[in-house]
Amino acid sequence: MAMSELKKTAGASDPKRELLRHTLATLAYRGGKAVRDVPAGFAEFQGGHGVRTPGQILAHIGDLLDWALSIAMGQQKWQDSKPLPWEKEVDRFFAALKKLDAFLAGDPMESSAEKIFQGPIADAFTHIGQIAILRRMAEAPVKGENYYVAAIEVGRVGAEQAKPKREF
Repeated sequence: MAMSELKKTAGASDPKRELLRHTLATLAYRGGKAVRDVPAGFAEFQGGHGVRTPGQILAHIGDLLDWALSIAMGQQKWQDSKPLPWEKEVDRFFAALKKLDAFLAGDPMESSAEKIFQGPIADAFTHIGQIAILRRMAEAPVKGENYYVAAIEVGRVGAEQAKPKREF
């Protein structure tokens, strides 16, 4: 078996890794809803004194995903990025998800799936929730949905996501 084939089968045979990849697909789905179709100026919306702006939060999520990849590679590295314009941060979010997912699909991990989940990935979900709350405060709420029936698939971590099955 060729090395590239071994890498592909190694990632697919580890249930923890597959669950982590499903988690990334869920983050892409839910995060996509939160960052899509925002009103003009939303990136700089001020939710209150000392509250990060949505642009700052999205930049932080990008940093978290970069950190997760560095942890998986055994080269733990953190950086605080200055926020880019909103659409560029959205692109960065999905690009970082794709890089991490591609790595998890086959490359050997230098950390446990549990540690990657409990640190950067769980934190990213918290921050997606913050963006959703700030959207509601900015009078541009994200529609609720029955996420249990959502078409979320391992490997689908880009901006193109399945249409919601049932929003409310």
